[in-house]
Amino acid sequence: MLLEWIIVIGAILGLWFGGNWIITAAAQIARRFNMSELVIGLTIVAIGTSAPEFAVTISAALGGQSDISVGNVVGSNIFNLGFILGGVAMVRAIPTTRTMVFREGGMLIGVTLMLLFFLRDFQLQTYEGIILILGLISYVGYLLIKRDDSIVETDDHEEIEPFSWWNVPQLVVGIFILIVSGHYLVDAASAIAEAAGLSEWVIGVTIVAAGTSAPELATSLIGVVRGNHGISIGNLIGSDLFNLLGVLGVASLLNPLIIDSSAQGSLFLLVGLVIFVVILMRSGWKLSRWEGGLLVLINLVRWMMDLLPTV
Repeated sequence: MLLEWIIVIGAILGLWFGGNWIITAAAQIARRFNMSELVIGLTIVAIGTSAPEFAVTISAALGGQSDISVGNVVGSNIFNLGFILGGVAMVRAIPTTRTMVFREGGMLIGVTLMLLFFLRDFQLQTYEGIILILGLISYVGYLLIKRDDSIVETDDHEEIEPFSWWNVPQLVVGIFILIVSGHYLVDAASAIAEAAGLSEWVIGVTIVAAGTSAPELATSLIGVVRGNHGISIGNLIGSDLFNLLGVLGVASLLNPLIIDSSAQGSLFLLVGLVIFVVILMRSGWKLSRWEGGLLVLINLVRWMMDLLPTV
């Protein structure tokens, strides 16, 4: 079992470094083509930080491990909105805008409710995956056409190095590292879950979800510390949307996903948390430090609820 834990730690480190390479390369490529901060935060950076979830979820889906596949996405989204967004807000209050609340927040609520509806029979079929992917294409296409930057204006923006052709192989190598790390993380986590008597769903929504959310944590924390709130909060909402629409969409195309009925509690929690976060974003047009602490507390309670029945 020691070997499996070493593999898990090594795989998480691989996901972290691979994700950071993707973020750096993607952001520089985006700036090369004059993309706005909104598009970078909600698309390029969000897709880059979601690459670990993509690698793990696709690997699990191909291996027939649907509970880890869906559980990783659900758990990662809860982790993003609870621990990461809450923790970042505890460091520094995050201002929001009408666009962020009503457009991006509304989109996230709608997509999460749609996933809950699709999983009412604890299955995500191929045609439902196609609908999710079409939704992602439509949303990204809208952002590219809109090309605005109305999330949050800040005085201090994160400096991004000039574009170089090294960024292209850097992006490819980063994706390769993520795929390999994701494969080993799924295998080792499954072995640990079986030995400890944990279900694949529990291991997916806790350990694996936390590990694959590492790039989101790094990006959002750096963004808020530097005063670049747009990339910070845009990255988290964009990552959650990409996880639900792109990651699960592609996974269900490769192999229809069937999950355990015990997943229902986490699904309802995700819906409730998304709605609650959007309400907090609208309240005072910011996420205050105490509201961030409340989100972290909710996530801690949720982890205990997932783990205690298996102890």
